Amino acid sequence: MPGISPDPGAPTPISKVHPVPTSRAGERLDRFLTEVEHSLSRSAIQQLIDAGCVRVNGAPARASRRVKAGDQIEVTRPRRVPTRLLPEDIPLEIVYEDESLAVIFKPAGMVVHPAVGHRTGTLVHALLHRYGALPTSAGTERAGIVHRIDKGTSGLLLIARTETAHRELARQMEAREVSRTYRALVWGRMPRAEGRIEAPLARSVRDRKKFAVVSRGGRFAATRYRVERAYSYLSELTLTLETGRTHQIRVHLAALGHPLVGDPAYGRRSSIAFDRQALHAWRLGLIHPMTRRPLHWESPLPADFAALLQALRHRTVKPDV
Repeated sequence: MPGISPDPGAPTPISKVHPVPTSRAGERLDRFLTEVEHSLSRSAIQQLIDAGCVRVNGAPARASRRVKAGDQIEVTRPRRVPTRLLPEDIPLEIVYEDESLAVIFKPAGMVVHPAVGHRTGTLVHALLHRYGALPTSAGTERAGIVHRIDKGTSGLLLIARTETAHRELARQMEAREVSRTYRALVWGRMPRAEGRIEAPLARSVRDRKKFAVVSRGGRFAATRYRVERAYSYLSELTLTLETGRTHQIRVHLAALGHPLVGDPAYGRRSSIAFDRQALHAWRLGLIHPMTRRPLHWESPLPADFAALLQALRHRTVKPDV
């Protein structure tokens, strides 16, 4: 049966130490960890504290403890039993491929890698069917994945086919040498014809499945935008990522007061019939990890997004920005 089957072997716990900066002194321990442990929910942090997996300066501590500047907070997380993914014969639209990398068009609705609630039918399962072995330095369940786009976002996705390629492409991502441009449709008229949104992001304390702009403790994030067309109550944009945080474009635009049309998490209710966020990963550029040759790709808008824009074109007005 397609999906994931466990491999034998005892998992090794993962420990990480978080020094407390002066700016965070006085916060509750659980609140501090909620900000710095980005992949853990608040309930998961509470469970780790209750299980004695969180130590302050070498000693167990309660969730309500107030941290001090210079405290060393050690978090030990049990590692899941290693898993083995089984290939699935899922069609893929290949934009480019060679021995080192591939560029895939991901349709809206496809999940990139296995996660809770999506144990089968992901892009990774399809990639394993096409390519067989893929680099697993980022984890078995993210085999070959260099970066991600959300389930509801369509467009170009970069895949590494070797460990060497994965290391170099990950380095380019970290150094912000990979160019990624998106097309989007948002609510309202943007304040300027073009601009830059710089606002740190962290998990929302109200909903751990979402992210939010925060005043302190978040990760630096920056997005550039340009208005391509303005309508009476909508704006068509191109956006370029300076950083690639989870949900970055969606959160930045929502914080600016211009959420994506159709965004189920950060958007608003509307009468527009579009059942996903109006966001498309349009252009991708990088330096080939082996040949050092510059490469660029562009993906046409998928049919649903193109039809939505076509229906709006007769209402185009000159942006008064």
